[in-house]
Amino acid sequence: MLSDKDVTARIDHYKRIRFIAEGLFLVAVLAIIIDALFVFSTYQPYTAADVSDDTDHGFVALSYFGVDRTGTHDLIGADLLDEHLAALHKNGYVTVTGKDVQNYYHQGTPLPKHALFLNFEDGRRDTAVFAEKMLEKYNYHAMMSTYADNLKGDDSKFLRPKELTDLTQHGYWEMGTNGYRLYYINVFDRWHHYLGNMNPVVYAHLTSVLGRDYNHYLMDYIRDDKDFPVETYQVMKDRISDDYTMLRDTYTEDIGYVPEIYTLMHANTGRFGNHEDVSRVNEKWIRKLFKMNFNREGDSHNDRQSSIYDLTRMEPRAYWPVNHLLMRIRDDGVDDIQFEKGDSEQYDQWNVLEGAAQFKDEKVILTTEGLGQGIMELKDSDHFRDIHVTADWQGNQYGTQKIMLRANKVLDSYVVVALVNNNLVVGECNQGSYQELQKIDLQLFDGQNYLSEDEDKKAVAETEREVLARYAPNTTMAQKQINNLQEEENREARSVDEGSPEYRPTLSYHKRGNRKVDIELHDDLLSVTIDGRPAVVNETVQRTDEGSLVLAARWPGYGYSQTNLADDVYDGVFAGLKVTEWNPQDDSQVLYDVHYHGWNKLKYKVHIWWRKVLDWALSHF
Repeated sequence: MLSDKDVTARIDHYKRIRFIAEGLFLVAVLAIIIDALFVFSTYQPYTAADVSDDTDHGFVALSYFGVDRTGTHDLIGADLLDEHLAALHKNGYVTVTGKDVQNYYHQGTPLPKHALFLNFEDGRRDTAVFAEKMLEKYNYHAMMSTYADNLKGDDSKFLRPKELTDLTQHGYWEMGTNGYRLYYINVFDRWHHYLGNMNPVVYAHLTSVLGRDYNHYLMDYIRDDKDFPVETYQVMKDRISDDYTMLRDTYTEDIGYVPEIYTLMHANTGRFGNHEDVSRVNEKWIRKLFKMNFNREGDSHNDRQSSIYDLTRMEPRAYWPVNHLLMRIRDDGVDDIQFEKGDSEQYDQWNVLEGAAQFKDEKVILTTEGLGQGIMELKDSDHFRDIHVTADWQGNQYGTQKIMLRANKVLDSYVVVALVNNNLVVGECNQGSYQELQKIDLQLFDGQNYLSEDEDKKAVAETEREVLARYAPNTTMAQKQINNLQEEENREARSVDEGSPEYRPTLSYHKRGNRKVDIELHDDLLSVTIDGRPAVVNETVQRTDEGSLVLAARWPGYGYSQTNLADDVYDGVFAGLKVTEWNPQDDSQVLYDVHYHGWNKLKYKVHIWWRKVLDWALSHF
């Protein structure tokens, strides 16, 4: 038996081992944090070698709303941003500064063929944390744009003046501005009820009930519920001038200078405001305070035919796959873009006929041409007949994703299962003659009946009263809104059955989708299950010949959007795509599977585990 002395010695030995192990773990975590958050190098500007000739290629300008560790509705995830920048770097893009752009316009200094001006808006602290290491990684320079009234506020998500000054020390950042404030005027809800003017917090809580009938603080006269101006020209001029004066004074006091680069929120009018009077006032101050101005958004490309005060930038959305970004840049006139394929072994199993395809994280991402479609055919699948197909369809609800079965080579004969603008559509085409077999509204399929117009108006009004009461400037106004809320809650609203028209909301093209689709096709019978529930059962089809499996996606046309962005590219996303030979007893014969296997599966799992470790480390230290 061990003596008490031996037991104590053994316990002490284990404690030392545990202490050393815990110490090494903490050192490793600290190293991870330091590597992820701190920059030790200095930005190196492009050289004369990067300018191949005197041909005017202009430059591409991209402006991201902000960066989040994992991504949100508006903020791009760090991993996806890294993928965007890596693809741009691979395509030869080098970044240029505001001074480079000014020299390009004023002195005629040529820029590199693939010149990129990179901007991050809103001056968010998380943007600096997650983007700066990527700038160092690719030797990229970017502009951090801020609102002047956020410099002294108590909102911790915005960078303070000292932090902004520190950012510029390594050369990876320069300062820009979005203006003095983000503020909304002339706001109406989607039923054209006047809500007045509001700050971004109130606006964010009312987004679900608004349409596109609103404006930004500097874009127009302040108007009443009849859309008539409630201020004279002089009052409007003083209001806008005061905003620029406060911008100038705040930046001068807090950081020592006014940033040279301005992003006007939000023009896109061909001038500097929605009304010519307002435009003249804005233009005067813009030319007085700034060296250059981004006046438009949507397109990414600028050249010498543009004015340095009327530049355009593209605002990539937080959900854009990398090829979506590259397709938009290509459509803006860059003809030598190379798209990302992702897993090359999986890519080589397909013929991409239109658009661009990427294989990533056990997903097939099919990006359409601008204003067009994407089509890809599984190689050696022309003998497929009776098959079982499963996948999670994760493209946006507004748009078309489809799988064509038993397709012939010229794609004029096939059976098709599609998600079209949040509808399940099944049909078939025989020698160019298409027949729709079934169409199912997936909102109704989910048991969510459409409201009547009266019911929606009541719901909108209740939301408005609740939000306006919560953020009222004083108790008197709050009580007034509470009283209005109680009146709305007590008001009867007619249903569709009671005679009110059905309200069909316009589908936003930003709304995400995710449907698990299970397809069985055997002999002349087609069945489709959506999210585990039968949607189409033994629908009879005429086409029974063998044929290929084809994935397709189509841009649906310009849909509804609360932002000004007009996007003409769509992404069909088929996650976990698996095709087996149909057998009522056992689907054991796998014909295609996008899931990783063997060593690739292990690498993928390790990658996921490592990201979780890094996320944990960054959230706990």
